[in-house]
Amino acid sequence: MTDTQIPVTTRKDWTSDQEVRWCPGCGDYSILAALQMLMPDLGVRRENTVFVSGIGCAARLPYYMNTYGMHSIHGRAPAIATGLAVSRPDLDVWVITGDGDSLSIGGNHLIHALRRNVKITILLFNNQIYGLTKGQYSPTSEQGKVTKSTPFGSLDTPFNPVSLALGAEASFVARTHDMDRKHMQEMFRRAHDHNGAAFVEIYQNCNVFNDGAFEKITSKDARADNLIPLVHGEPIRFGAELEHGVVMEPDGRLRIAEVADVGEDALLVHDERRDEPGLAFQLSRLARGPYEPTPIGIFRAVERPEYGAAMTKQLLEANERRGPGDLTSLLASGGTWTVEA
Repeated sequence: MTDTQIPVTTRKDWTSDQEVRWCPGCGDYSILAALQMLMPDLGVRRENTVFVSGIGCAARLPYYMNTYGMHSIHGRAPAIATGLAVSRPDLDVWVITGDGDSLSIGGNHLIHALRRNVKITILLFNNQIYGLTKGQYSPTSEQGKVTKSTPFGSLDTPFNPVSLALGAEASFVARTHDMDRKHMQEMFRRAHDHNGAAFVEIYQNCNVFNDGAFEKITSKDARADNLIPLVHGEPIRFGAELEHGVVMEPDGRLRIAEVADVGEDALLVHDERRDEPGLAFQLSRLARGPYEPTPIGIFRAVERPEYGAAMTKQLLEANERRGPGDLTSLLASGGTWTVEA
């Protein structure tokens, strides 16, 4: 085997010796299994792979991957991952986060990592609750949610993570759910292969503090009529007989219609490569919550300059023009003085 060849691995090679400590039945197990089974197919080395997490139930995941990893501080995983990805472009950097970790204290770090287009793959586990701290409402909890911290019901308007990512000009945005391993793996693969910041929201069930939050759209009986698959270049339609579809009204609004009523030619054709994010944003707002027909798949996948490569180029050009930097001269320049003992 030469240095350029990637060793053949299996799921076992990517699985650490740490005991997995999530509540029995948690959706995190499904996501972890999907990742561990996918990694051998990505053509990457374990020693060049890093998982960075913040705080929360999801943030335990780096312990269970036989790679490098860092369990960082609350909300700061995108910032730490940014520094790592920019300084070490040879690494595959993943961010593991939850809806509370990334959309509350970490909201600022998330949106700036996305707008800068740093080459990191962000997986957001969304269970619409704070699970680790025992059931307080989170930035994605629905209005009226009764929890330990909102005994009379939440008054907050929840974030839509996909809408937020699109608003931050993320170049890759997708959604999947923990009940479909094949779909998760395809979204993770596409996100990993994207040259820039990739954001994947995962509907993940917390069976202890928010059980069944997504069952109206992800249960086996409900999926056909309530999950709208987004496939590039194909009309957006769904249903057991593909009898439902998405159309655009003359005023530009999107709505769900019966294909028999409007005809196949009236259906909106999905374009994930559309540079202008407005249509993807409209698709992200098609459902008011995970109890109505909800789009899943890739909303946007466009090419933009990657931050780390652009920064490296800028530094090289500056070095060519001005020569190598001198830290001592920099520190002694300008308003400096000497303090005598």
